[in-house]
Amino acid sequence: MQESALTDTEIISAVRSGDRRAFNALVDKYEPQVAATVIGMLGRGPEAAEVGQDVFVRFYKALDDFRGEAGVGTYLTRIAMNLSYNEIKRRMRRREIYNNEIDIEELRDDKNYDPERNSMVRAAVLRLKPKYRSVVVLRLIEGHSTNETAKILSLPLGTVLSRLSRAQKMLREILQ
Repeated sequence: MQESALTDTEIISAVRSGDRRAFNALVDKYEPQVAATVIGMLGRGPEAAEVGQDVFVRFYKALDDFRGEAGVGTYLTRIAMNLSYNEIKRRMRRREIYNNEIDIEELRDDKNYDPERNSMVRAAVLRLKPKYRSVVVLRLIEGHSTNETAKILSLPLGTVLSRLSRAQKMLREILQ
């Protein structure tokens, strides 16, 4: 049976049995999701790429502790959010300002693409405090449901809704 036809549970079982190729299949499957989360939180850059790689390293090291109560994608997104928070804290400690760029090639295919608007929105999202940015990235940019966002962030549903409402208000103010 091909690895791509295996379920996440079967792949994890194979990895636990020592099959490293099986883990590569898991990385291939979830790398776009992890990248979207990390880039949404940190912007593009070498730190985002490093955090993205660290997500899979952490998952691999913690695989024996993974109980499967949450889906693999949810678990990886939670790790990505936690590592992104850590990077934001490091940046704040170093007081470094990063020039976060949008991948122009990626957005040009969109017939409604407006480089100035997209750049302004990306900059506005990156100005939000991490607790608001995380909700915006997961719910509005990545399209997770409100319930999924609450599970990923380990927050009550009401807190997610409240933060989302406040974040949208802040974004409107920043963009005006």
